[in-house]
Amino acid sequence: MTAVLTTPSGASHGQYVFGTMQFGGRADATASREMFEACRTAGLRHFDTAWLYTDGQSETLLGEMIASCREDILLATKVGYSGGAGPANLDAQFETSRQRLNQDSVDLLYLHQFDPDTDLRVTLGWFAEQKLKNRIRYVGLSNFAAWQVVKAAWAASELDLKIDVLQPMYSLVKRQAEVEILPMCKDLDITPIPYSPLGGGLLTGKYAKGESGRLTEDKRYAARYGQSWMYDCAKNLTKVAEREGVNPATLAVAWAAAHESNPTPILSARSEEQLRPSLKAAHYALTPALYEELAALSPRPAPATDRLEETTE
Repeated sequence: MTAVLTTPSGASHGQYVFGTMQFGGRADATASREMFEACRTAGLRHFDTAWLYTDGQSETLLGEMIASCREDILLATKVGYSGGAGPANLDAQFETSRQRLNQDSVDLLYLHQFDPDTDLRVTLGWFAEQKLKNRIRYVGLSNFAAWQVVKAAWAASELDLKIDVLQPMYSLVKRQAEVEILPMCKDLDITPIPYSPLGGGLLTGKYAKGESGRLTEDKRYAARYGQSWMYDCAKNLTKVAEREGVNPATLAVAWAAAHESNPTPILSARSEEQLRPSLKAAHYALTPALYEELAALSPRPAPATDRLEETTE
């Protein structure tokens, strides 16, 4: 059972996180505010941003929105996606992030990606220093492989520091995290906070209707979700959703949250209308039978133990 993250006021961070990657980009200030208010009405308390997002507009807008309710918000941001994970770069980016957010501290700070050119002990020493200065309460890693997380956890233990959170990709059409990452999180008491539970929007069913979005506008997303079986999965998910009388996005989000490692998926959208079905997952009871039916719509990755047996015969 993973540890429970809390807001400054002591409340649990909740079942879902809202990711503000679209704030100041595909979502203007008005749309961003509408989504923030919808999240708060739905009971969300954990909001995620990054130094990298929308040239700083994401952090700036989120900082304005949380000003009147800061103690009830678990605020997360990320540094180190560009420029490396050396202390000087992390210092500069984190200082800018705190200025944009108009906060002396954040609750959760992520290293946005693994840096093979910087000793993890040096990087984590910087994180330990931020914790001692009360600038952060939790330490997170994003886009790390399982072996990199274990290496970081080992190095952190030497500094009396804990890796609290991992942010991997996870959805019904991207299930590789089930092999090692999610079991590792459960074993090491790390909270998994996966992103893209809707598979870049594929699992909403909108692309089958000919609508546009990141899969049609961004070559990276088109390649990531371009396999034909993924589109078949999305179509079959829509059929199940119609039978159940629920939006396919609601089912996809609820499924991603139902793994035994207790993940806390990140929701995101361009507008409040687009976000609404994902928010409904917070009040949707996904039965074990329906969970397994949905799981059968996509290939289940081979367990790590099976792969070990294959290589040792």
